Amino acid sequence: MKLKFLSLFILLTLFVACKEEPKKEIKVDWTTQKSSDFSKDLAIEEDIDIKIFLQRKKDWKVTETGSGLRYFIYKNGKGPLAESGMTAEVKFEITKLDGSICYKTEGLETETFKIDKSEIETGVQEGIKYMHIGDKIKLIIPSHLGHGLVGDFDKIPPLTTLVVDLELVSLRKS
Repeated sequence: MKLKFLSLFILLTLFVACKEEPKKEIKVDWTTQKSSDFSKDLAIEEDIDIKIFLQRKKDWKVTETGSGLRYFIYKNGKGPLAESGMTAEVKFEITKLDGSICYKTEGLETETFKIDKSEIETGVQEGIKYMHIGDKIKLIIPSHLGHGLVGDFDKIPPLTTLVVDLELVSLRKS
């Protein structure tokens, strides 16, 4: 009798303990306008950071594109201009505005990617199309053209402006 009572007690305890709480509705006061304002404020702050960075690089003859990418070709090469669909072979160093290195090719190491057809940062995809084989370029990539709100989940934090030093080693039509 005691065993039946104990079993019934345990069963009732489990039933009560496992009872699901009613879901509470969470009301978020976020509108499209607030999202737009937030994005604009972030862009303004990032633009200020880039301008402060560039004040320390007075010898860089930087061009700004409509997307917000800034670039400076500091060594001219020869050969064809990079185009969408070509496969590019590059050497690179990616740093944050504070100079800390995120990624870098070492020695003779190179990376290849298909222009406009790969997961490479949008800012690099745009910037490489200003380059000829042998060119070296500095790209200042705002976060919206880089890794955006989430970063790369490794070495690039969310909302990080990147400075990419890129050398175009070779091109081939794909």
